[in-house]
Amino acid sequence: MSWILGVIGGFVLFAYGIIPTFQPSHFHRIYAAYGGIFIIMAIAWGWIFERIVPDVFDILGAVIAIIGVVVIFYIPRKKEGGEKSIWSRQQ
Repeated sequence: MSWILGVIGGFVLFAYGIIPTFQPSHFHRIYAAYGGIFIIMAIAWGWIFERIVPDVFDILGAVIAIIGVVVIFYIPRKKEGGEKSIWSRQQ
């Protein structure tokens, strides 16, 4: 049974790395969203399959990560071309 879970886990990791590249949006924002989902899935996995109840710091960290995902992914930005990076040199 453990090798079946290993194969399933390997497929999930493969899909986790490949699926974001097919999204019709900015890759870094999509990847940030997948990162937040990965954190939630890791905590859920530990709770469901390993019977490790998340403590307050696990939940707090997950909430902070999800807030970061929301800020990165959903905060409106200026249209492409007019947006300057905070790292670009002032001209």
